[in-house]
Amino acid sequence: MISSDLLSGQTALVTGASRGIGKAIALKLGEAGAEVIVNYSNSPQKAEEVVAAIKSTGGKAYAIQANVSNEEEVNKLIKAIIERNGQIDVLINNAGITRDGLLMRMKTEDWQDVMNLNLNGVFLCTRAVSRPMLKQKRGRIINVTSVVGLMGNAGQANYAAAKAGVIGFTKSAAKEFASRGITVNAVAPGFISTDMTKGLEVDGILAAIPLGSFGTPEQVAGTVKFLAADPSAAYITGQVIQVDGGMVMS
Repeated sequence: MISSDLLSGQTALVTGASRGIGKAIALKLGEAGAEVIVNYSNSPQKAEEVVAAIKSTGGKAYAIQANVSNEEEVNKLIKAIIERNGQIDVLINNAGITRDGLLMRMKTEDWQDVMNLNLNGVFLCTRAVSRPMLKQKRGRIINVTSVVGLMGNAGQANYAAAKAGVIGFTKSAAKEFASRGITVNAVAPGFISTDMTKGLEVDGILAAIPLGSFGTPEQVAGTVKFLAADPSAAYITGQVIQVDGGMVMS
């Protein structure tokens, strides 16, 4: 059974929703009553598994393939959703990759690939939904950034730059859209137990986290759900909420 109806009758697009944090977010928004569009790039089977999981609890969902770093594919994605649902109420810009390496050895394509998906993808998707949301005079946009965008990290100059860019983009978009009832916020996860963090040296990282453990995708998804669905979040915009166990305090 659906756990709440905060998003009943609303449409939510989650990019990169076939696994990890994106999957957890899609499931949470489905529980809140939204019809969830599970976007994926290369994992149709995993995306359909997410759709099935949402439907199994009484929710609504369907999957659409699109590379959100590609302008044409993004425009087709948003057009397809509008034609099917008539509206887009929530956008979660979650899709992202890493191509780690020391700066002096980093390949140009590794820099560009990360910037194209992690930053340009946020821009392309936000721009594409802005017209229907402005017409509706409502909408909630949540961008998944990272604490790395706040503190930097050796070996992740490309990832840190892209995620820092998402933070600046979030604040600018929030100022542009506020007068039309659209909120734009960012969630900055710390070290979360996903495929991306497998193989990391855990002991050294845990020593830097006051709560002493990695977070879970569900904990990030809970924060995203609050920003996307809770009436109390209607007066929050242009903010970056860290879900990091106290790792970065400012």
